[in-house]
Amino acid sequence: MTQPPNQPPQGGFGAPQNPGPQQPYGYPQTPPPQGPPAPTPGYGYPQQPPAQPGPYAQQPGPYAQQPGPYTPPPQAGYGYPQGQYPGAPTPPSGGGSKNPFKGKPALAVGAAVAALLVIGGTVFTVTSLGDDGGKKKPVAKESASKGADDPKTSSSPSAPVNPGDGSGGGGEDLDISDLNEGRKAGEAKVLWYKSAPDAPGSGADAPGLWVTDKVAVKAAYKQLFAFDVESGDPAWDPIEFKGEICTVTPRPTADGHIVVASKRGTSKDSECDQLQQIDLDTGKTGWTAELEKGALFDSNISVGLSVTGDTLMVGRSQSGTAYDVNTGKKLWDKKEYGQACYPGGFAGGARLVAVSSCAVGSEDKAHDEVQELDPKTGKAKWTRKIPKGWRVDHVYALNPLVLYLSNEDEKKWNISAFKADGSTRSQLDIKGSFKPDCDTGIISRNLQGCSGIAADADTLYLPTEAKDDANEIVAVDLSTGKEKWRVKSPADAAMSAVRIENSQLIAYVESTYGGEGGQIVSFPTTGPKPKVTKLLQMPDSAAKIESSFYSKAIDYVDGRFYISTTLLTGVDESKEKLMLAYGK
Repeated sequence: MTQPPNQPPQGGFGAPQNPGPQQPYGYPQTPPPQGPPAPTPGYGYPQQPPAQPGPYAQQPGPYAQQPGPYTPPPQAGYGYPQGQYPGAPTPPSGGGSKNPFKGKPALAVGAAVAALLVIGGTVFTVTSLGDDGGKKKPVAKESASKGADDPKTSSSPSAPVNPGDGSGGGGEDLDISDLNEGRKAGEAKVLWYKSAPDAPGSGADAPGLWVTDKVAVKAAYKQLFAFDVESGDPAWDPIEFKGEICTVTPRPTADGHIVVASKRGTSKDSECDQLQQIDLDTGKTGWTAELEKGALFDSNISVGLSVTGDTLMVGRSQSGTAYDVNTGKKLWDKKEYGQACYPGGFAGGARLVAVSSCAVGSEDKAHDEVQELDPKTGKAKWTRKIPKGWRVDHVYALNPLVLYLSNEDEKKWNISAFKADGSTRSQLDIKGSFKPDCDTGIISRNLQGCSGIAADADTLYLPTEAKDDANEIVAVDLSTGKEKWRVKSPADAAMSAVRIENSQLIAYVESTYGGEGGQIVSFPTTGPKPKVTKLLQMPDSAAKIESSFYSKAIDYVDGRFYISTTLLTGVDESKEKLMLAYGK
C-alpha cells in the first residue's frame, strides 16, 4: 500500500510506560498530582509501587485505553484488521511489574503487518515509519572543586528512615530462614540475601547493578553497597552521599569504574548535579564534578548518564555535557541547534546517539531528530529527521542501531534498524505482541530504559507478551525485519534476554509467586531451531521472594544469578529487600 502523495508515511514503535500528557516540545513535563504511598506487605509478597511524584507515580497518560479519541474504531488495511487480534492479552488494570516491567530496507517491508505491541498494559498498532515528505523510503565542566557535598565513606549503612524524613528506625528484617529449606536435587541455593536501607516515605530509587569477578555493587537511596560475590560479606565500606542518588552509568568502564549522579542535599529543590567516579573493586572514590545549570527550561532535576569510549555523556532535559570519564575534565556541550532543536536524550555504548525535539513551538513543524555524535568532539556524523507525529522513545540496541518509536495520536508503533550512515536497514515485519521491560524519563528521555532485549550484528531478540503465563523470544532478522525463529519459555512464566555471550543467548525465566523458582537458560543464536539448555534452576522454596521483585535489575555472572530491586517504596512495616544471589 503506497502513501498518499506528499504525505510522510506513518510509523513508529513502542510506547512509553504510562506516559503523562506531553507539554510542548522542549518544555519539562509536569509531574502528576501526588498521593500517599501505598502500604507494602512483608516478605513473600509482590512489591507494589506507591503513588508518588516523579518516576514512582502511576499515570493514566494518553495511552490509557478509554472512550473517545484514544479508542479509534477498527480499520481495514494492509490485509489485517488494525484492532485487537484474537487472543491478544487484556490490558491489566494497574500495578504489576515494570513491564506490566528511548529510506526502507533493500527488500521493502511494504505495508507493515498490523501487529500489536503491549507496553504498560496498552495495545498499539504496528506500522511503518517514513521519511519526511515521502521522498525516501520509510524507516524505522571541567572537574569542579569538591566542596562540601562530596560523598563520604562510612563504616555502616545510615540509619533506617521510618517517617520518611531520614530519622526513623525502620521495621523488622525479613525472615529468610526458609529460603533453602527443602531444596531439591539439582536446584541452586540462595547464596546470600541483603535488605535495603530504609528510604523516605515518598520512596527512592535503587538504580544499577554491577557484578565483577569479586564484587556485586548496588546503589540504594543515598548509598552504594558492595558485597563479596561468594559470601555476601561487605567488600568495602558503604559510600554515603549527601543527597539521593538519581542515576548511574549502566555499565562500568573497561577498567571497572562507574559514575554516580546525586543531589547535593535533601531539600526539595535540590537538583541532580553532583557527579562522582568510583572504582567498583575497591570502593575508592575518584574525581568529582558539579554539573552546570542549564538555560531556562533546561533542567538538572532528572539527568541521564552513559559512557561511549572515554566519554561520559550527561543529559539534561534540553542539552548535554560530555566529560572525560577517566579524569572528569569537561569536553564539550550539546545544546540547541538548527531550527529550535533541543537534545532531550542520549544513548551511549558502542556509539553515542542523541535524540532532539525540533521546531519547538511550531505545532505544524514539530518533529524528532536522531543524530550520531562523535564522542570526542560532539560533532554530528549524520542527522535523521523523524516524520511529524512520531516520537523516539527507546534505543533497543546501539550496534547496530535499533530504535523504537510511537505515535501517540494514532496509537501506532514501529521498530526500525539503521545502517552506519543513518539510513534505514529494516523495519519490524512480524505479527504479534511484544513486551520488553521499559521505563521512561520524566523530564529527559530515558532512551536506554529497556531490558529483556538483546541484539547482535544481524539479529534482534525480543520477548513476546506472555499468554497462558508462558511467552517466547523471537529472533528478528535485522536485514529484512522478518522473523528467523522463536523459542518458547521452558516454564509457564515469562522469559527475557539477559545478554549474548559466546554465540549463546542467556535468558531469564521468571519465577511464579508461590510456585516454581526462576531459571537461567541459554540457546545458540545460530541455527533454525535452537535448543534450550538450563544453566541454573532457582529453588522453589525462594520463589515467593524471587517473584516479589516488582522493579528489578538482574545479572548472571560466573554461574551466579543476581536479582535486585530498582525501587524502594519507603514503607516501614518490614525492611525492604535489596538483593538475592544464587549459585550452586
